[in-house]
Amino acid sequence: MGPGETIALVAIVGGLIAVTILIGTIFKRIMSYKEKQLVLTADNTAEKAAQYASQVEKLEARVRVLERIATDKGHDVAHQIDALRNMDAVEERSTGTPLALPEKEKM
Repeated sequence: MGPGETIALVAIVGGLIAVTILIGTIFKRIMSYKEKQLVLTADNTAEKAAQYASQVEKLEARVRVLERIATDKGHDVAHQIDALRNMDAVEERSTGTPLALPEKEKM
């Protein structure tokens, strides 16, 4: 093997090493991007799960109230439903405690 062939072989091996390093660097960047993407997805999923849990708690509370209204006998159901509607309206506006409901006028 002559000096020209040795130089060519060294150049080819050097080129292969450079390509291998380049591929490794690209692979590391892709993996880093995928990891960041996974973290963001996990954060979004956790946030949505917390929102759903909060919504479920509200719905469970409402169902408990409706069950109590349906099972309690001797109460004016319409009056209780109106009272609950007024409480919900106050909670949605976040203005404070509900005001006393006006009593029906006797004629």
